[in-house]
Amino acid sequence: METTETFESLVRAEFTPKTIFLNTASNGLLPARAVAALHEAALLRAEGRPLTALYEDVEACRAGYARLAGVPASRVAAGASVAAHTGVIAASLPAGAEVLTAEDDFTSVLNPFHVRGDLKIRSVPLERVAESVRPGTALVAVSAAQSADGRIADLPALREAARAHGARTYVDFSQAAGWLPMDAGAYDFTASVSFKWLLGPHGVAFLVVPEDFGGLTPMLAGWVAGEEPWDSCYGPVAELAHSARRFDLTHALFSFAGLRRSLDLIEELGVAAVHDHDVALADRFRAGLAALGHEPLPAPGSAIVSVPGLGARQPDLSRAGIEVSNRSGNLRAAFHLYNTPADVDRLLDALGS
Repeated sequence: METTETFESLVRAEFTPKTIFLNTASNGLLPARAVAALHEAALLRAEGRPLTALYEDVEACRAGYARLAGVPASRVAAGASVAAHTGVIAASLPAGAEVLTAEDDFTSVLNPFHVRGDLKIRSVPLERVAESVRPGTALVAVSAAQSADGRIADLPALREAARAHGARTYVDFSQAAGWLPMDAGAYDFTASVSFKWLLGPHGVAFLVVPEDFGGLTPMLAGWVAGEEPWDSCYGPVAELAHSARRFDLTHALFSFAGLRRSLDLIEELGVAAVHDHDVALADRFRAGLAALGHEPLPAPGSAIVSVPGLGARQPDLSRAGIEVSNRSGNLRAAFHLYNTPADVDRLLDALGS
């Protein structure tokens, strides 16, 4: 585990933001080591050198994410978006199956189930998901942390309720992976993008599946999903990968080159240390808001803070060099390892002026 001094020195060496960036829930900043790797990857293509190292980056990312998720790398598929992973799960359900979701969850977690047209979708408030699992529920699909306001799902309660009724579970960790410790192996399916709290480029999203693949069909499989990819380039794939790699999509190689170094940094710092840092800043912001007479939406323990009625301040804050989001009229601030108490105080000062 990193000491505070080592944590801060590592962060200072990797990040040089030109703004007060409090918008990681939209996308994280790239560390210097990832920027250097992206530059080298571009040079490989520009100069016609072999791309072997870039394919090695894919497997290094798979292994690195597996360690963060607490599962074997054989259970991790590497794709491009959560929506695509959700689509594979949605396609596996029989007609008429009931999918239980949280109201107003992120679209990528929901829409592939809706476009099927023959599934029964039931949405309830996030706080009632666990109690709403019932006999006949086939799948519970929810984000670990809500994009709009940072609320954290009661995942242990959800898991136990699903187990009691024979339902499968699907958890999207996109707004949690990198700051919230996770145990992906506790659920049937989990997914996450890599460009938020994991600090990677766009273009990579991971899917964790059971060892027996959970009844999923690799309907998006191409040549990279073959047990021997380079022997699977022509005609139907003769032998799908024996691991979750059968659910891979063609890899955005540059993105993996950068992400490998970002995952290394998260692992060096330790998710527990990142969690404590991020949540402390969010709590500082909550306390400051109370002093200004503002009440954020309840999201205890979250690194994301959403404040009703202040979303319209976003353009002015951006012009002042403070980056936040406007989500449905709420000002959303998301704190991560490159933020400091001074950043929080600067935002509070701007809101109070």
